[in-house]
Formats: sequence, structure tokens, C-alpha cells
Amino acid sequence: MSTLVAEVGQVLPGFSRTLTRADLVRYAGASGDFNPIHWSDAAAAALGLPDVIAHGMLTMGTALRVVTDWAGDPARVLSYSVRFTKPVVVPADGGAVVEFGGTVTKVADGVATVSIEATCGETKVLGAAVAEVDLG
Repeated sequence: MSTLVAEVGQVLPGFSRTLTRADLVRYAGASGDFNPIHWSDAAAAALGLPDVIAHGMLTMGTALRVVTDWAGDPARVLSYSVRFTKPVVVPADGGAVVEFGGTVTKVADGVATVSIEATCGETKVLGAAVAEVDLG
């Protein structure tokens, strides 16, 4: 594994991902989370949600790709945490586009701290999303 170079303020390449209802069904099968708010319009509406919502962990996992794509090896990720701020609403017609990006906020002792952003439209869907990455 080669050494990664990072400096404070470095903006990592971002990406966008369209989450569809089919993605939610696949994630439910993989994770075992079959909560109907992730697939049933009626269940989502009964709880006052505007529509079906994506699994928070699906959004969280997808966001980490900013770091793993940059680092080249998921094993470099030493820690990762997020706060869920708003759900990703996934309409049946076309899904929801989520934009992901990241910025190096600290470099010390061979570890880079990366702040990750995730937005859907104008809505910030993750808060305090931070990963620590081994630069060695």
C-alpha cells in the first residue's frame, strides 16, 4: 500500500448517486431492514413522511465512497461516524439524486480527517460526517 498525500483544505473528488426504489429493495434484502417506510407509500404516509425514505445506513455507506475512492483501499478507513439530519425522500418516479463530497480538515500523525457532505437538492442529509484515514 503506497503512502497517501493529504493536506488541510484538500477537496476530494465528489460524485452524485441516484437512489431509486429498486435500490431500497436491494438494500433491504442485503441488510435485513424491511421497515415498510423504505418501500410502502402507505406506511410512509401513515407516519407523516412525504414519501418513502432511503435507509440511513445506505446513505451513510454510499457517502463513505468519497473517502474509499480517494484512498484506494477501504482498509485505510480507521473510523467513520455521521449524524443523520434529514431523510432522503425517494419518489417512485426517478428516485432521488444525492450529491457527495469531502474535504480534508486535519492531518496529524499519519492520519487525515475528512469531513463528508451529503445533500439531496438543497437539503443536507448527513451532519457531522467524519472519517479518519490512515495515510501510511
